[in-house]
Amino acid sequence: MTRSFLWQDLTTAEFATRDFANTVAILPIAAIEQHGPHLPVHVDAAINAAILDRFAALLNDDADVLILPAMTVGKSDEHIAFPGTLAISGETLRRVWLDLATSVHRAGVRRILFFNSHGGQIALMDIACRDIRRDLGMLAVGCSWFRITAIDDLFLSAEIAHGIHGGDIETSMMLAIAPERVAMDLSEDFVPLTVEIERSGSPLTAEGAVGFGWQAQDLHTAGVCGNAANATAAKGETVLRRAAEALVGLVSATAAFDLARLTPDTRFSQKT
Repeated sequence: MTRSFLWQDLTTAEFATRDFANTVAILPIAAIEQHGPHLPVHVDAAINAAILDRFAALLNDDADVLILPAMTVGKSDEHIAFPGTLAISGETLRRVWLDLATSVHRAGVRRILFFNSHGGQIALMDIACRDIRRDLGMLAVGCSWFRITAIDDLFLSAEIAHGIHGGDIETSMMLAIAPERVAMDLSEDFVPLTVEIERSGSPLTAEGAVGFGWQAQDLHTAGVCGNAANATAAKGETVLRRAAEALVGLVSATAAFDLARLTPDTRFSQKT
């Protein structure tokens, strides 16, 4: 049989006999939400899957990695003003992630890596990783593709800062993944509110050192931030490749992490 890195392709007998001491389980987490008039609602899920496909192609056959079934619906309540958005509450989603981690732990895996493609659930991912460490004693790593991928030479600095949703970056990636799903005739330079805020000298940002609570329609009436009209498939494919390469390095570091560094908390244990 062809070697698979997918969790669901193993048999229950393989789970019963395989040594998972050094296995890294990857949980893809994404979103199904509006991305303006020119992109489908599955942008985050499509980007996540495309990066993981390229990631798997880079692995050696003996790589000790298992990719869990993707959680394609996420915490997308900032986009619920727009039709088509699917959203799970933060508390429900956190509980689901913890339940999945518990199942992974039960199989014998002690390293789990959340691979995220939706900016709206970064904080929740960080909380969940800490809960998993506390409750299960696992190494839980939280990673968003856009936090580990170099793109400074591909996009303008202003676009990287303000084009956080459906702009040049994501539209380019979708042109590389599914060009037939991109309506470039409807794309434009969707200039978000954050540009005006920055020009005023205010330190507030939608995503940055000083954030504020926002809904997508607050940043732009179309629910898009960034210059989608400037997108190209060539830029998108480069981003996808770099993200996959960066993930290979992160998985290697996760596998190499000495679990003995996770010190048990015995300060409040009661004597019997």
